[in-house]
Amino acid sequence: MSAPKFDEGRLAQVLLAPIVSEKATQVGEKHNQVLFKVMRDATKPEIKAAVELMFKVEVASVSVVNVKGKTKRFGGRVGRRDHVKKAYVALKPGQELNFSGEAA
Repeated sequence: MSAPKFDEGRLAQVLLAPIVSEKATQVGEKHNQVLFKVMRDATKPEIKAAVELMFKVEVASVSVVNVKGKTKRFGGRVGRRDHVKKAYVALKPGQELNFSGEAA
């Protein structure tokens, strides 16, 4: 079974930002997972291919969560924050992803 081919330009846009928080750190240490904010229309295979392309690591699995934007009030007006899609990317054993820029 060969991996499906994706457009590299699209893959470069799929990952928006790494999520760095207490929960993300905890999940990373416990399950060897990394959290990313991704495009809302990104698919699991696209996210896997993008992480493997950008960071040169092997991905075991990808889980996604759609987070609805909070409704907020600005004075008398009601607004809403953007909806966000998060990807929990599980790395294969022995693989490591480092955002600090230091050599591992």
